[in-house]
Amino acid sequence: MKRYFLLAAALLLCVLSTGAQEFDGQSCTSIMVGRLASADGSVITSHTCDGRYRTWVRMEPAADHEPGAMHPVLRGTMKTVSPDDTTGVKLIGEIPEAEHTFAYLNTAYPCLNEKQLAIGETTFGGPDILVNPAGLFTIEELERIALQRCSSARDAVLLMGSLAETYGYGDAGECLTVADKNEVWQFEILGVGKEKIGAVWAARRVPDDHIAVSANIPRISWKNRKDKDVLYSANVEKVAVENGLWDGKGEFVFWKVYNCDYGKGRNFNDREFFILNHFAPSLGLTYEMDELPFSVKPEKPVDIREVMALFRETYEGTAFDMTRKVLMARPQTKEHPADTVVSPVANPWLTTTMRNTLNTIAPGTVEFRRTVAVAWCAYSHITQLRSWLPDSVGGVCWLSLDNPAQSPRIPIFCGATKLPEAYERCGQKEYIPDCALWQFRRANKLATLAWQRTKEQFNKEVIEQEEFALSALPQVATSPMVLNACTQYLYDDAVCRWQKMESLLWSLFGMGF
Repeated sequence: MKRYFLLAAALLLCVLSTGAQEFDGQSCTSIMVGRLASADGSVITSHTCDGRYRTWVRMEPAADHEPGAMHPVLRGTMKTVSPDDTTGVKLIGEIPEAEHTFAYLNTAYPCLNEKQLAIGETTFGGPDILVNPAGLFTIEELERIALQRCSSARDAVLLMGSLAETYGYGDAGECLTVADKNEVWQFEILGVGKEKIGAVWAARRVPDDHIAVSANIPRISWKNRKDKDVLYSANVEKVAVENGLWDGKGEFVFWKVYNCDYGKGRNFNDREFFILNHFAPSLGLTYEMDELPFSVKPEKPVDIREVMALFRETYEGTAFDMTRKVLMARPQTKEHPADTVVSPVANPWLTTTMRNTLNTIAPGTVEFRRTVAVAWCAYSHITQLRSWLPDSVGGVCWLSLDNPAQSPRIPIFCGATKLPEAYERCGQKEYIPDCALWQFRRANKLATLAWQRTKEQFNKEVIEQEEFALSALPQVATSPMVLNACTQYLYDDAVCRWQKMESLLWSLFGMGF
């Protein structure tokens, strides 16, 4: 019993003394849903931007450009503190500008345009020997140009592939989940070598009645090169052979060749396994498999609420639950015999320092599992594209800041022209009380300190806000002014709810934890 009391005390000390959540290389998750797999015919893509990335967001307007105009390709935009901040931003080069560019939602990884084209992202790294920073494009700049110039997912994939091949890809291995109101594609891209300009890439269309997931591991493979639902650069095999990633014999499998651990790894991790298994449990997928299907047909139509719930997932109550071993003793009383329970301060987002401390006192107390929702998330979006509605109102980006398991989702429409002013400031580098991030982060972090006591009420508020926002969505064409006002109204409502929760939590914890 004494050991469990020490364990609880050590955990509380870690919670109170540890600063920002530490995170590993497993950053970002994207879930895709085809139009025939969704409950209402929506196509869905998504993204968790996990890490210390910027949280300011702005709608960039459409524009017309003079003949001969050039488009600047930038680097360093992901960690700025406001739309006007140019600290660390560099002009890398220029390409010919399009005559007309579409309006788009400018998140750290640009994610939605006025034509219901949406993009999610996850990084898989790939072999270091393929990375050449001299390439013109990083992944976020490819996304930006695709959103400015394209109205379909297929065109966006082809444009990004062509630009990267021509001007060079200067980033690590990346996956983009590219969707329009009719279909969704998974696009994976890498460089071609440390001293070479170019790109190698592949894309595969998710069947309309399937769902797919990307979570930091390349997943694309195909059997038939002539399949109209597969696109790829002509050099996919050549680059692999030249860089010693494939011997040119046997079957060429894109994900195996361009994974960091050639020939030994798998095309899934905890998140891919959990999500695919969630949608298709009867397939009997197991963790012992070397490869999981690229996509699966869900056993029932997928509602947008189900995707939102999966982005809150921390595996509590499952075999992957990280809180199940974090125990404390319950003193014996006449009414209750002594037993052990989960500590009130146990949560699924323990930092590395916390886990190490616990495992030093009681080895094996905490086993790390990378959950879908993480405390170090900057922002996340679930973007819903609806073909039966006008573009302006049909495309909705459900944006959330901070931990996706705790924060509200605010709808931003394709036809919006202005967001609430609080989104124009980033709160990652300093505490800014009235910026959008900190309007929600304060209550979130406070609740985490005693998550076993607070999660029931917190989850209730999250779901109530979600239902209220879903019920408030306009279902017919409307003006930008109305769409802007809808976002402002739902943002103000969410801020009010989270301020009330913050006040209640301070009342609960006013005398200590």
